[in-house]
Amino acid sequence: MNVLERLRKVIAAAAPEGVDRAAFARAVRPAGDPRHGDYQANGCMAAGKALGRPPRELALELARTLDLEPLAASPEPAGPGFLNIRLHDSFLARSMIALVDDARLGLEPPAELQTIVIDFSSPNVAKPMHVGHLRSTIIGDSLARIMTALGHRVIRDNHLGDWGSQFGMILWGWKTARDEAAYAADPVAELARLYRLAQERARAGDTAAVEAARAETARLHAGDPENRSLWKQFMPHALKALATVYDRLGVRFDVQLGESFYDDQLADIVRRLTDRGMAVESDGAIVVFVQGFEAPMIIRKSDGAFTYATTDLATIAYRMSEWQPQHILYVVDHRQGDHFKQLFEVARKWGFDQVQFDHVAFGTILGSDRRPFKTRDGDVVGLESLLDEAVARARQVVDENSPELDPEERQRVAEVVGLGAVKYADLSQNRISDYVFDWGKMLAMNGNTATYLQYAYARIQSIFRKGGESAPEIRSNPPAIVLDHPAERGLAIRLLRLPEVLELAAEDRKPNILTDHLFDLANAFSTFFEGCPVLKAESPERRRSRLVLCDLTARTLKNGLEMLGIDVVDRM
Repeated sequence: MNVLERLRKVIAAAAPEGVDRAAFARAVRPAGDPRHGDYQANGCMAAGKALGRPPRELALELARTLDLEPLAASPEPAGPGFLNIRLHDSFLARSMIALVDDARLGLEPPAELQTIVIDFSSPNVAKPMHVGHLRSTIIGDSLARIMTALGHRVIRDNHLGDWGSQFGMILWGWKTARDEAAYAADPVAELARLYRLAQERARAGDTAAVEAARAETARLHAGDPENRSLWKQFMPHALKALATVYDRLGVRFDVQLGESFYDDQLADIVRRLTDRGMAVESDGAIVVFVQGFEAPMIIRKSDGAFTYATTDLATIAYRMSEWQPQHILYVVDHRQGDHFKQLFEVARKWGFDQVQFDHVAFGTILGSDRRPFKTRDGDVVGLESLLDEAVARARQVVDENSPELDPEERQRVAEVVGLGAVKYADLSQNRISDYVFDWGKMLAMNGNTATYLQYAYARIQSIFRKGGESAPEIRSNPPAIVLDHPAERGLAIRLLRLPEVLELAAEDRKPNILTDHLFDLANAFSTFFEGCPVLKAESPERRRSRLVLCDLTARTLKNGLEMLGIDVVDRM
């Protein structure tokens, strides 16, 4: 159950005449200080200003008329016009019992099921994945998991870069500088070397090499038999390398359609836009002028070549025809902001105005020098090598803290902890911000890290082992829940908030809303564990009540971490 949503509906219905009910509802939020209650309604402040009345007077009227039963008693007016809401302990206790038997931990089916396409990761398949692909991949994966958990139909689409100028560079390199033995030993590494060679020639001003690579791209797109054959030969190796990384990260896709899939549709896209009068000729190119943008969107160059924008429009048309989504999300870094603004405007003008387009932008991963994260040699950090290092560093932590585990189990724990640390360090940031990559912080056993949350989960499993208790048995025959201690109540409040947290994370497209909640939950559990003996509780009934809270905390941590793509282990 989403308690926040229920409170908002009741309070919106009681809003004074002449007030924006939606805004009045949004002003209900969790209280920042538990001394002021569990939730706070602040809408009377803005309503008072709009109506020309004292906010406190409105708050007093609302407090007299609001019926929040059985969730809470009448709210308490405070300050210049706030309303403090404290949930009934009896309601909290009943809710805990309801959660015990609820595999979805309070999540209810959505009022309106949405079909949501999430475009994320989208690497250039001509080279191995690097650290620059990390944010799109794990932010997109987490949003897909969250929205799926909320009950929506989510299409995970990996729009692969498999057809552009990068393949022209590889084809040029293959024909002029390939190493057959190196290709036989490691095809992806050799293709990446050829790609880098072409880039180096371009940076050095080798115009002949640049033009030759462009010519190879043009021949590929025109259907040249040799280039098409080489492309088909290279692609399986590139896709296999990508699959290895995705499998390790636990990331999956429903669709992986590269730019090549849309190639034979691009001429028709240009024709359709031209026939509608949207696209016109300009200096030999076909363009779409968009209000508010100085430069038009080019959909066919003067030399007849199509552009990324043309492919993006074809992709939108395909997605709308295939899935009829209500939302299409593009998880792409902030530097593409202007492109997407223009693309969305053209798509809406073209007729796709019933779908909501969102550019889920994100910042850059920085090194300790606060520049884009690179190796000491100045190269972009490879994603596989980054993950390997994360696991190696985690293994050191596991060896130091858990010598009783056998080597095989230590390695398994290190894999879970290392990969979780990398993911959580990213997802716990406001995605719009840049952040500094710091191994020490991300593997810390305390603070807002995956390691801390994973340890909290393992700690709860240890409680059950030490007490000889069975979590499934507790769930099958739950006791009456007692919340007399402030720490018990504080933990219950946080356990109840998972649905509202997930809704907010999905609405704002920000996984860090979920990470903040899980960290707050783990801290609340630590306070509870220190102040409320579990195995040595004052009575068997109190022991079982607290074991229920322990189990619900573990399940919520595990469930929440799964929505971030992070695993847990029973021993750390």
